[in-house]
Amino acid sequence: MKLPGQDAIARQADERLVTRRIALPRRRVEHPLRQVTKRVVIALLVLVATALIVYADRGGYTDNSDQSMDLLDCFYYATVTLSTTGYGDITPVSDGARLTNIFLITPLRVLFLIILVGTTLEVLTERTREEWRLNRWRATLREHTVVIGFGTKGRSAIETVCSTGLKKEQVVVVDPSSKVIEAATSYGFAGVLGDATRSDVLLRAEVQKARQIIIATQRDDTAVLVALTARQLNRKAKIVAAVREEENAPLLKQSGADAVITSASAAGRLLGLSVLSPSAGMVMEDLIHQGSGLDIVERPVIKAEVGKGVRETDDLVVSVVRGHRVLGYDDPAVGKLQLMDRLITIVRVTPHTQVAPDMRPLPQD
Repeated sequence: MKLPGQDAIARQADERLVTRRIALPRRRVEHPLRQVTKRVVIALLVLVATALIVYADRGGYTDNSDQSMDLLDCFYYATVTLSTTGYGDITPVSDGARLTNIFLITPLRVLFLIILVGTTLEVLTERTREEWRLNRWRATLREHTVVIGFGTKGRSAIETVCSTGLKKEQVVVVDPSSKVIEAATSYGFAGVLGDATRSDVLLRAEVQKARQIIIATQRDDTAVLVALTARQLNRKAKIVAAVREEENAPLLKQSGADAVITSASAAGRLLGLSVLSPSAGMVMEDLIHQGSGLDIVERPVIKAEVGKGVRETDDLVVSVVRGHRVLGYDDPAVGKLQLMDRLITIVRVTPHTQVAPDMRPLPQD
C-alpha cells in the first residue's frame, strides 16, 4: 500500500538520479581564489565609498561619545551599517543625512550583503541552474547525433562528422565509464553515463529524436544489443556500427544497423596492402585520415554536370549514389548524371580547404 505523495517523491528521486547521470559541457569559470579576491576587492570598494559618502555629510551625523565625526568614525559607521550591526552610537540627525541613508547607503548595504553571501548563494543555486540547463537541453535537442562509446573509434567518428559543420551541442556521448564521460564533456559534448543496451539510458540521450547513431562499443555482442534497442526506439535514424569480427556484421545489420564497419578485417587488409604495395598502403592511409592530403567525400551533382558522363566532371568520381543504390564509376547503369544523384569523389585537402555542409566525408574506421 502506497502512502499519499509516495509517487511524487519517487519521481523527484528519479529526476535527481537522471540529473547526476547526464553531464552537460562545463562553462569556463574563474579560479576560486580569483573569484574570492575579486569579491573582497568589490566589498572593500563599497565600504570605502560608503565611508566617503558619510564623511562628505559628516555634519548631519552625531556621535554619542564626542559629538564629532572624523574619518575613522565614518569608516566605523560604514562598517557597522553595511554589516547590519547598527550599535546606535552614531546616528544620522539631519534630513540630508537620512535621505542619503535611504537612497545611497541602503542600496550599498544590499550590494555588500550580496557580495558576502555570493559564494553561498552560488552553491545553493548550482543544482537549480544545472536542472534548468538540463531541461532546456532536452527541449531544444533535435536531429542530433548519438555516439555509443567514446574510445578511439568513437572520437575519430565524432571528429569526422564535426569537420563537416556539425555543432558540438548536437552530439551526445553515451558510455558506462564516468571518466570517459568527463573526457567527453571536456571536449564540449554532452554525456550520458550508463549502459547503452538499456532503453532508459538511450532515452536519457534523447535517442528517439536523434538523426544518426554511431555505435563504437568495445564488444560485438554489446553493439548488437545496442543496435536492437536503438532501432526499437527510433525507426528513422541512420545507425552506423563498428564490429571487430567480420562474421558479426550480418547479425548487426539484422539488428537494425544501416552500415557496419569491420575494424579488424579493415586493418588487416590495410596491413596486407602495405606489404604488397607500400605506396598503395600510404594512399589508403591518407584517405582514412580526415582533413589532410586526400579525402573521400560525398557531394550532390551540380546543374552544370547534369547530362554528362562520370569522366566528364572535374573531380575524381569513384561511385555514384542514385536512390538507394551505390553504382561504381564504370557501371553501365550510371549512364548520364542526373540532378538527384550524389557523387563520391576523392579531393585534395589543403590547410585552407573547408568541407561544405553538403559534402559529407564517408564513414571511416
